[in-house]
Amino acid sequence: MTRTVHVDTDTGIDDALALLFLAAQPDVEIVGISAVYGNCVVDDALRNIGHVTRLGGRPLTPVSRGAAGPLAAEAHIAHYVHGHDGLGDVVETRLLPEVLLELTAAEHLVKSANDAPGEVDLLTLGPLTNLALALAQDPLLLTKFRSVTIMGGSGPFPELGASHMFDANIQNDPKAAKAVFSAPATRRVMVGVNATGTVFTDEADIKALHASGTPTGTFAADILESYLDFYQFAWGRRVSPVHDGLAAALTVRPEWIAESASGPVNITDDGFTVRARIMTAADGTPVPWAIDEVPDTIAVLTVDIDAFHRAFLDALVGGGARTQGAPE
Repeated sequence: MTRTVHVDTDTGIDDALALLFLAAQPDVEIVGISAVYGNCVVDDALRNIGHVTRLGGRPLTPVSRGAAGPLAAEAHIAHYVHGHDGLGDVVETRLLPEVLLELTAAEHLVKSANDAPGEVDLLTLGPLTNLALALAQDPLLLTKFRSVTIMGGSGPFPELGASHMFDANIQNDPKAAKAVFSAPATRRVMVGVNATGTVFTDEADIKALHASGTPTGTFAADILESYLDFYQFAWGRRVSPVHDGLAAALTVRPEWIAESASGPVNITDDGFTVRARIMTAADGTPVPWAIDEVPDTIAVLTVDIDAFHRAFLDALVGGGARTQGAPE
């Protein structure tokens, strides 16, 4: 069965790898991509989409330009993680997408859902600003997508004494996140940092990608080198979590979700970080304060790491162009 996917992305390093993973899947059709600020400014996100869709053999995918900043604050751009251009500053030339729509990203999202109700899976990889703007146009939008997978959030609250990685996509636009997690949806899945922080690429993976000699493998290795430059200071090792790649994989391979929990997701702010969380403690007990009663979200807890890791690296080596039979 072919899955049709619309991707909303702030096209940084891990977003680019997620797009390459999807492009390499013979049973996945990317029907649209919308750009948003976050890992880089929105115009760089567009150019990165153009570069990756050409590299992955999907140059004619319709692309739209989205929000340059959050609903109610100034944009925070993660240049210190993803480089100034969003791809680690290792790509010399990045062209705009071949098919750049006049529609805004919000209009594009509404069109994707309404053109094929119940058939398109939505994957969000950046701040949720575009989707919140689309919901303002169509409050039932998430019921028209087959599913909505959100790379963001932090799952339930952690065990006592434990903590989770920074939840950038929620932190960047909490108002938008609240709108998205409050809206009715057919199936809403949160692939949060509690899950993505358990899946890594390391130096051995990068060595294998370099050795592949393929255009996609070499590109993936080059940008991952930059990513490891940042994350080495988190663990004292050259590794990086596969945030967006995991969310992309679970969108089209939901059988790789090993364990999940469901419940209402609220946005919490402790004065330091803002997170989206299932409103339960780690042991399943409810939190000790009044919560906003909103429709349930499925939060991914654990995944089949081995199955994902093998398929992810194979996709980055093989690339969309080879898988689709397009010229290399």
